[in-house]
Amino acid sequence: MDQLLRVQNFTVSSDGIAAGEDQTLERPFGHVDPGRLFGWAGATASWPMRTDAGGSRGLDDYFTRDFPRNIGAEIMGRNKFGPQRGPWENYEWRGWWGDEPPFHTPVFVMTHHPRPAFTLSDTTFHFVDADPATVLEQARRAAGGKDVRLGGGVTTIREFLDADLVDTMHIAVSPVKLGSGLRLWGSPEELLDRFHLDVVPSPSGVTHHLFWRK
Repeated sequence: MDQLLRVQNFTVSSDGIAAGEDQTLERPFGHVDPGRLFGWAGATASWPMRTDAGGSRGLDDYFTRDFPRNIGAEIMGRNKFGPQRGPWENYEWRGWWGDEPPFHTPVFVMTHHPRPAFTLSDTTFHFVDADPATVLEQARRAAGGKDVRLGGGVTTIREFLDADLVDTMHIAVSPVKLGSGLRLWGSPEELLDRFHLDVVPSPSGVTHHLFWRK
């Protein structure tokens, strides 16, 4: 079976916005409160950062639990890795996630300013200045036959969609309207020329959009 490029659990508002503008160290999602978007996942029993017993079961929990299944590598944009822009002032910044990143696979960070690779726990970050097809080829080689996750952010996902490289997507649409920010789409119908779409509502109010290539 071919290695798929999968977008998983990527969350947007009802007006298609996935992150705010003016990202800073203190505000990784810019002016957008991430709790308004990602609360559905944080409320589940399988949320990996849960410190207490309980949490919801059902559809939202299934998607949260399914996140690592058959993933051998991740691709992300530089803005998901950190808030710096332009040439690296130093190499002290090693991501938002501390010493135990949640990926557990090689991660390929797309950037016009490469830096040496480094490893934290079981995650090695590689910094690549290349087009989407070339980065995907590198990630597939590193994935050991498993699928590759396209982790975001918005600009990176749009680049891979424009290059027609995405095989499947799970987009969770939260019932909030943000008005401004980085937009994945005006409407999910924009993608129906290339993808099938199933829309599954959850009791939490989130609507899960499942896309797979025609």
